[in-house]
Amino acid sequence: MTMTTTATPATLDLLGIGNAIVDVLARAEDAFLDAQGMAKGGMALIDTAAAERLYAAMGPGIEGSGGSGANTCAVAAALGARVGFLGKVADDQLGRVFAHDIRAAGVAFPTAPLAGGAPTARCLILVTPDGQRTMNTFLGACVAFGPQDLDEAAIASAAVTYLEGYLFDPPAAQEAFYKAASLAHAAGRKVALTLSDPFCVGRHRAAFRAFVAGHTDILFANEAEILSLYETADLDQAVAQLRQEVELAAVTRSEQGSLVLAGAESWPVAAVPTQVVDTTGAGDAYAAGFLAALAQGKPLPECGRWGSVAAAEAISHFGARPQADLKALVAG
Repeated sequence: MTMTTTATPATLDLLGIGNAIVDVLARAEDAFLDAQGMAKGGMALIDTAAAERLYAAMGPGIEGSGGSGANTCAVAAALGARVGFLGKVADDQLGRVFAHDIRAAGVAFPTAPLAGGAPTARCLILVTPDGQRTMNTFLGACVAFGPQDLDEAAIASAAVTYLEGYLFDPPAAQEAFYKAASLAHAAGRKVALTLSDPFCVGRHRAAFRAFVAGHTDILFANEAEILSLYETADLDQAVAQLRQEVELAAVTRSEQGSLVLAGAESWPVAAVPTQVVDTTGAGDAYAAGFLAALAQGKPLPECGRWGSVAAAEAISHFGARPQADLKALVAG
């Protein structure tokens, strides 16, 4: 994709747009899961009534802001990037938790809360004594995010606008994506997209294909997502198609590391060995490391290495937000 250049220096390295979700983790006995009718170890989408009922029934919990794009923003900020995030919360207790957490991580969060609509999105996570996590996700206020929530000045000032694929589910958010890409490109900036989930890609394949080919400069995906996007079982074939459509891409492959692609060139990047505790947020952290290094003008293989380091840190503990000194880890 040909890009116009701008004389205006970016004041943000990264602006994320995604689902604003609060993770609520609490310990629970198997009997509690049985009483609530939950399938242990699974993830279910729940409605407002079920979310309120379960939240009230849960024991003392740890609450912290989550969501794929927001996780990427928090990790990038921990690596020294200048970061903002747009996502919809309600004017309620969990909405205030989300806003506090993301701002405390060093991320600007200008989106106005939703008034009088659905409550803030939450993922209610029950951890049984055997360490298994059973998740219940309520999307709440997230589905109200639309073009009216775009901060046009922030988009114009961000070197990269980073879009979370999960937002392809609500129609108003897709409309917001196209507008955000248009605003970014008009300002001479780059648009990055993460595919988020192979099932999400399957639900919206035609829309994703059109957005990737026509509006995306930098693509992040894992192997399953890229195979789903191009409807092939052959990674080489998917990569060949991807090269035609975006100027820069990173395809993550779990313990096999990742593949960074730019034009006709490609660089394999090794995974960083670690003890896997919880894979939640690995892809989010990889994208953050990559984009934080890119913002510092690092060579592309080094951007991939930063991604691998950040992903390894994310999977070494429970939760998707960083717990170690990421700047020290990438320097090492």
